[in-house]
Amino acid sequence: MEEIHYGLIMVAAFVATASPGPATLAIAGTSMNSGRRNGIAMAFGILTGSFIWSFSAAFGMAALMYANAWLFDLFRYFGAAYLLFLAYKSFKSVLSSKVLVLENTASLSMKNDYLRGLAIHLTNPKVILFFGALYSMGVPNTVSIDGLLSIIFLVGLQSACLFFGYAVLFSNPRIRQGYFKMKRGFDAAFALMFGAAGIKILLSKFTP
Repeated sequence: MEEIHYGLIMVAAFVATASPGPATLAIAGTSMNSGRRNGIAMAFGILTGSFIWSFSAAFGMAALMYANAWLFDLFRYFGAAYLLFLAYKSFKSVLSSKVLVLENTASLSMKNDYLRGLAIHLTNPKVILFFGALYSMGVPNTVSIDGLLSIIFLVGLQSACLFFGYAVLFSNPRIRQGYFKMKRGFDAAFALMFGAAGIKILLSKFTP
């Protein structure tokens, strides 16, 4: 029986998870704007999406997606639309003169932040492609169910450390204080980055 290439899988997963993208941008923005609890809720949502796609890729969903290219287009349109919506909200915040009030907002919006994180990851076709490639390049055809579960657990654990680490880092009081001082600049940057990511996904050709 061929061995599972754990090293290759973990390095690839680390690079993909740690690099700047819609998920990390959303965690950073939520943590700076609404605090640690909301950032962690966002991270939980994104992590849930990761586990869903990881399980799906490990147990055959990736093969279905590769065989039906229209599914990629469906997720591409949904993902691009949602990222453009986030860009619009950030841009709207840049133009707003409304005073920022954070009191009692965390307990009211943690569920929404969790669902936002889940939506970001479930509608991003690049995540689907990543997990499909991850299991195809590092996992032999003869792998057992226990082997697949071990990969899902290890990749999930590493992702959890990174996502929650981002939430804790960007909710740091000094970083938050700097964010509030330059809120419009940060919101403008988030608007540009979310917009660019949405347009890139919309215009890209995902060929299984």
